[in-house]
Amino acid sequence: MNETLVYAVISLSAIGVISAIILYFVAQKFKVIEDPRIDIVADLLPGANCGGCGLAGCRAFAEEVVKREDLSKLNCPVSGTEATKQIAAAMGLEAPEKDPMIAVVRCNGSRVNAPQKVIYDSAASCSFAHALSAGESGCPNGCLGLGDCVVSCKFDAIYIDEITGLPVISDELCVACGTCVTACPRSIIELRLKGKKDRRIYISCINTEKGGPAKKNCSVACIGCGKCMKECPYEAITLVNNLAYIDFNKCRLCRKCEPVCPTGSILETNFPARKEKPGDTEKIPVSSEA
Repeated sequence: MNETLVYAVISLSAIGVISAIILYFVAQKFKVIEDPRIDIVADLLPGANCGGCGLAGCRAFAEEVVKREDLSKLNCPVSGTEATKQIAAAMGLEAPEKDPMIAVVRCNGSRVNAPQKVIYDSAASCSFAHALSAGESGCPNGCLGLGDCVVSCKFDAIYIDEITGLPVISDELCVACGTCVTACPRSIIELRLKGKKDRRIYISCINTEKGGPAKKNCSVACIGCGKCMKECPYEAITLVNNLAYIDFNKCRLCRKCEPVCPTGSILETNFPARKEKPGDTEKIPVSSEA
């Protein structure tokens, strides 16, 4: 009995030693040596893991950086210009110059502009509500105001305004990571150029219904009249499916489109007040930012 036990212990010990030796040589054979520059780049990144770069996280971004000889197609929206320059310098590359972006809510269907017609009483989720109904205002494209974008934002840059019921995006806190864009089931939020002095002009509506139905649900809906497009001297405005759109890459912020919009669906952000001209008729005020 004792001899059997001794043989068993010796056999198991021998198997363990042989297995360990085999595993050691296999590990050495297939060992992956990680580029030490990955840690250098990772330390320069914010560690937010927001996915705004299009990759799984900051570590994945760092791994991609060390593989590239050109950083023009890689961008960490959270890092900022200085951090980007430091990363490029660590890799011995040039830092691409990129204009800052910001998230914009392209809906001005507040509780005043788009009055409640029905009551939604279910899960407090935009995705869930979008699958069930057109929303309390009846607009099939309007903001549902249940805050999926707020939950998705890792930088506390979005909150729901209690008066309007619409998301408000902070110019100071938004890093244009794009998570709110992805979170919105109606694609209301868009990344646009931040603009000089934080000035932007955009159509605050994504409703593609014809003028009558659109106006029935929201007083400031775009009705696809095309007046703004005809007025724009830079061909920055297009009209597709009853909806106007301002291309921020072509727009020169001349402000000629906003006064001709009959519904006030064009919003101007952070511009000085217009000077009144003799004979001007008083316009109905429209909120400047959702």
